[in-house]
Amino acid sequence: MHEVEVSRFVRATPAEVQRALTPAALVEYEGSFSVVDVDEQDDGTTVVTAGSRGLSLALRFQELADGLSYTQEGEAGPFDEMETRVSVTAEDDGARVTMWSAVSLGLPLSSLTDRLAAWKRKGELKRALDALATDLR
Repeated sequence: MHEVEVSRFVRATPAEVQRALTPAALVEYEGSFSVVDVDEQDDGTTVVTAGSRGLSLALRFQELADGLSYTQEGEAGPFDEMETRVSVTAEDDGARVTMWSAVSLGLPLSSLTDRLAAWKRKGELKRALDALATDLR
């Protein structure tokens, strides 16, 4: 698995940021998939089914004290494995939002293919932070 991390300052309180970071909103912020369904589970997790151009995947979200974490569920989806954490911390007159993700395509030449997947994933995370900051203006 290859890891990437991005961070951005947002002019909103950590509580405002965390309210905006719903599982469905986060998927939409990333911009690669549209939310098809949201299922809140009895165990406190949320499963978001997302799709784009004939591809569908399930993402299992869990709330953390300082944000969210989620993983790609099952065999369907662009990755063999993907996990992401989003943390929100107070900073000056706003909040620092940090997104970390680890991805693997499970293909031969994983040092190359996973690096390419992480490069694309980093773009999704940056897009998510930009969209979040725009929503909170």
